[in-house]
Amino acid sequence: MRIHLSPTDYAILGVYVAFVIVIGGYFRRRVRGSADFLLSGRSIPAWAAGLAFLSANLGAQEVIGMGASGAKYGLMTSHFYWIGAIPAMVFLGVFMMPFYYGSRARSVPEYLRLRFDEKTRTLNAVTFAVMTIFSSGISMHALASLMKLLLGWDYNLCIALAAGIVLVYILLGGLTSAIYNEVLQFFLIIAGFAPLVIIALHAIGGWAALGAQLNAVATSHSYAPGTWTQSWSHLASANDNPMGVEWFGLAMGLGFVLSFGYWCTDFLVVQRALAARSLNAARLTPLIAAVPKMLFPALVILPGMIGIALDHTGVLPLPRTGDGSPDYNLTTPILLGKFLPNGLLGVGLTALLASFMSGMAGNVTAFNTVWTWDIYQTHLARNRPDSHYLKVGQLATVFGVGASVAAAYAARRFNNIMDLLQLVFGFVNAPLLATFLLGMFWKRATGHGAFWGLLCGTVAAAVFHGLSLSAGSHPGLKGGWLMAQLSFRSEMGQNFYMAIAAFAACFLLTIGISLATRPTRSHAELKGLVYSLTPRPTEPVGTWHARPVWVGAIVLAATLALNLIFR
Repeated sequence: MRIHLSPTDYAILGVYVAFVIVIGGYFRRRVRGSADFLLSGRSIPAWAAGLAFLSANLGAQEVIGMGASGAKYGLMTSHFYWIGAIPAMVFLGVFMMPFYYGSRARSVPEYLRLRFDEKTRTLNAVTFAVMTIFSSGISMHALASLMKLLLGWDYNLCIALAAGIVLVYILLGGLTSAIYNEVLQFFLIIAGFAPLVIIALHAIGGWAALGAQLNAVATSHSYAPGTWTQSWSHLASANDNPMGVEWFGLAMGLGFVLSFGYWCTDFLVVQRALAARSLNAARLTPLIAAVPKMLFPALVILPGMIGIALDHTGVLPLPRTGDGSPDYNLTTPILLGKFLPNGLLGVGLTALLASFMSGMAGNVTAFNTVWTWDIYQTHLARNRPDSHYLKVGQLATVFGVGASVAAAYAARRFNNIMDLLQLVFGFVNAPLLATFLLGMFWKRATGHGAFWGLLCGTVAAAVFHGLSLSAGSHPGLKGGWLMAQLSFRSEMGQNFYMAIAAFAACFLLTIGISLATRPTRSHAELKGLVYSLTPRPTEPVGTWHARPVWVGAIVLAATLALNLIFR
């Protein structure tokens, strides 16, 4: 389906592209050294850091991926928010940010050096750098697919244009430019997607009519009515829902391992909190982000559910992939073209463009920081002038964008980019979570235990992936490349259990090896890095923001209420 844009729509898109470049040029004058370029000089206010924290995750993976998952899995996709994000964001703000921010670590890998040793830091830096390249490539692929659909442009040309725009504004303003563009993107997504949801839901006849049509979708796939409109009721068995997972795999794989592994250890989001101007602002950052995060399923999942209902009735068929299955990634863009009038369509497409560019920029800024400080400065060129590291950070930005182009072509193999994203997270974040939990909350954990546990956890993920395969997939990028011994009903279910295996392997091996090796850090050196050895942070008394525990409790209570309402 070709979406036809009016001159007004093109003008809105053009104004946005020009504006993000202007923002980059404006903040260029603030870039005086590597800390300004890579970490914003730790000067960002809490409100901006909080919205950027949320928006860094609102790339193509969120806007397109969650719409695709809403079509493919229904309301069960809300678990990526209500158990797969909010609890971890609260835990990060209440318990973990004092260690990250208080240690003055410039990155997550640098915290691992302070807590454990250099080899653990290096291993994490390398695996994280690879992950950010893949994540950025996923955003780039989604944007190129969208532009090809909208304008009929060549896919390769779209990749080149997307890479060029992001490269320009990051090189100009560094992380500060990326953060304030992410704040702009947050408001654009609300302005573009709220009208889409309202208009599309009204056109389909309201929630009751949508539920009836989705019941037909469920029964056509041999599932019980309500499977696409209920979040918890069909988790007794993996055979009862399209996500192909039961309650344990969901709660442990997504709700704990992947969720806490991403929100609590992924430098892409933690970097936004580290850029805050104070410890209090850093702790508030994920808590501020959690409030709108609770409501985002209505903006990004509901369009996917509407799209699959319209596809089933034949009103708005989705494009098909090479194997004949729906290309779920195009659900949201097609709905934009169907329901939004000219002018408002331009706002909606600009919101999509902003999300893609934000996802790419967020990953590239995380990559250039880790490369510059955790790999290059540590192992290749110590004690150079700061201007040298600033130049290296800028060159790393160029390389990161270029490598993302290659990753974009790998993403073309998946009809739901969220499946690929969770696969990547399973390799990197799942074992890393075990390392961080033991490092922050068990003072006996040693550097040798952390390194070998993390390495073996990553290897365990690879072995599990090589031995498992989802239904209908062929051995290769989607698994089974060793020997397909384990079968899963869906790629998402396969990803959840791979993450559990990687976490368990790292957790158990780190404990065993730590008990068998001698600690290399004294208790004095671990002060500020381990919970039991660190005084609780003192905050000003008498202000609501001085009590993150209470703020976190309110957020968790609201999230529990949403789970009960839509169970």
